[in-house]
Amino acid sequence: MKLPETYYHSPDVVAISRDLIGKYLFTCIDGELTGGYIVETEAYAGVIDKAAHSFGGRMTPRTQTMYMQGGVSYVYLCYGIHEMFNVVVSEEGQPHAILIRAIQPTEGLDIMMLRRNLDTLKPNITKGPGSVAKALGISRKINALSLQSDVIWIEDRGLTFPDAEVAAGPRIGVDYAGDDALLPYRFYVKGNIYVSKPNK
Repeated sequence: MKLPETYYHSPDVVAISRDLIGKYLFTCIDGELTGGYIVETEAYAGVIDKAAHSFGGRMTPRTQTMYMQGGVSYVYLCYGIHEMFNVVVSEEGQPHAILIRAIQPTEGLDIMMLRRNLDTLKPNITKGPGSVAKALGISRKINALSLQSDVIWIEDRGLTFPDAEVAAGPRIGVDYAGDDALLPYRFYVKGNIYVSKPNK
């Protein structure tokens, strides 16, 4: 069952980022269903977070999606190569987002392998945010789309991980954010082979 729209309205982006671990992310692109459960996330806390695109109230054609009411997709291009999928949360005007860094694939493996140009199933199929988006067929075409849609959505299927199995640590690739780069806003399932960086 899809997470209700109100789930995304909480302003506590860090708590939601942790809670999304174990939730199932699905897409149905061109009639093809793909997805799996989330094993790694990163929280970005809006205007006060130096690592966030919206830090300081920055508003650009790219970031305006972050200012929408929670419950929509925020998809952007990174380094001119990788599409990145984020979940917008909180109320309208408060630009919080959660980057989905890795999923454990469960549905549509053959389609995901084709999209990733893989002959055999390997962890890198959905390891890292660029890989997640490519495997699931996510592109900027679905930026700002509601997560209540039948194109992209998140489900709660009752899978949970106790705190002892989930690590919290600094985010990846945000050294420019100074002290904020050290915030424990990245969550991942310990020992999971799909997590984008080695577990420490």
